[in-house]
Amino acid sequence: MKATEKPQQAAQPVELPKGREVVLRVVPMPSDANYTGDIFGGWIMSQVDVAGSIPALRLARGRIATVAVNSFTFKQPVMIGDLVSFYADIVRVGRTSITVDVEVYAQRRTLHEAVKVTEATLTYVAVDDERRPRPVNQESS
Repeated sequence: MKATEKPQQAAQPVELPKGREVVLRVVPMPSDANYTGDIFGGWIMSQVDVAGSIPALRLARGRIATVAVNSFTFKQPVMIGDLVSFYADIVRVGRTSITVDVEVYAQRRTLHEAVKVTEATLTYVAVDDERRPRPVNQESS
């Protein structure tokens, strides 16, 4: 390790959130990993976008589009074979936009414990069939 590098802190095991609905659960495969066996960040980002879209779609009752990734923090690596659980909660609703917080936990296949691996906040916009913004409280045609 170089003098300028910080050692990665060991993940503290946590329990999966109780009383919250998991919106997506997936096991990453070898094709999702880099040469060291860690899952690509882009793969995780893609899954976070899918998970965040689920409550946004329910609320918008129609087509939505991702317009912003407001924050995204990788806390711990995800590895091949982890059971990855995504929890998403709507935190703000505007006239046409919906902001969602997503928390991601990995249950390690070898240790049988969960660690929080990612946190993100994304904003979606409700759109009509021509992909123009529409009010959230109206169904799309």
